[in-house]
Amino acid sequence: MDIRLIVAISAGLIFSTTHNLFSAVDPLYQRFQFIEPHLGTLVDLTLYASSEAVANDAAQAAFARIKELNRIFSDYTSDSEASRLCITAGSGARVPVSDELFELLRQSEAISEATGGAFDVTIGPVAKLWRVARRQRRLPPQEPLDTARELVGWTNVQLQQESQTVQLLKRGMQLDFGGIAKGYIAQQTRDVLARCGISRCLVSIAGDICAGDSPPDSDGWKIGIAPLIDPNGPPTYFLRLENCSVSTSGDAFQFVQIDGIRYSHIVNPSSGLGLTYRSSVTVVASDGATADGFATAITVLGVEKGLRVVEPFKDVAALMVLNVEQGLSIHETRNFKEWLIP
Repeated sequence: MDIRLIVAISAGLIFSTTHNLFSAVDPLYQRFQFIEPHLGTLVDLTLYASSEAVANDAAQAAFARIKELNRIFSDYTSDSEASRLCITAGSGARVPVSDELFELLRQSEAISEATGGAFDVTIGPVAKLWRVARRQRRLPPQEPLDTARELVGWTNVQLQQESQTVQLLKRGMQLDFGGIAKGYIAQQTRDVLARCGISRCLVSIAGDICAGDSPPDSDGWKIGIAPLIDPNGPPTYFLRLENCSVSTSGDAFQFVQIDGIRYSHIVNPSSGLGLTYRSSVTVVASDGATADGFATAITVLGVEKGLRVVEPFKDVAALMVLNVEQGLSIHETRNFKEWLIP
């Protein structure tokens, strides 16, 4: 995900990078903002609370939950639960896992099935080769890439609901939740704030946002979608959101030029190659994992297949912007206009 969603509350855009205290229109609420580095990016919490003490306690609980979830899903650390699970791949073991890991694997499986594998959390071996390729500005060697591709396949993750166990069928399989975890974590963070009595809140993790109840002075959270060609420019679209999630997938900041070809950090599971077309996909959904996972999948599938895949889901809306020779090509699902601010 790239940082392509801009939060706009009431009349002004929020660009602050420090803890701020604001006054709200409703005297029962004050607006607070907390920003901390987590998950390789900045996590931005905007919330309305009756006092600074209440806000501070809720924010601390939210950031603690983010750290806890990172210890479950991260593939950058060898001691995360996901990494420990991958060590058992191909052993035949059915491994008991936490509620969170099982749930995200279950949601990943559902999105993989719906998208024909365009989203696949077993992309890990290929994704790691591309991390090196982007640093070295060289394509992954063909033989290691072919070997890595053999390990990719979402159907090789076997879930057993009754025992809440997971079996990874192929030795060497590696899970990579980069295309879904931030959306899930944003949702979980919003749920923590709600349990702390903070229902009017917004959680922003780079290109993944989860909205709670509306601010007291508005009928929704105003979210701007940055333009494809100039991601630092003013938003081209604004959405009004309440109690839902939005994710944007694109390669505005994460890409590499190799032999004159621009490769995205988003990898096609079937080819093992980074995408070479420029696009931005924004998905609104009832929950964070769905928004994040479908944004990734639609980016891989392209306009025709991608939008067709999500059309049957009444709680999912999508916008895809492509950079083509004739200029920008804009496509959306029939229900996306319901979220747009005219």
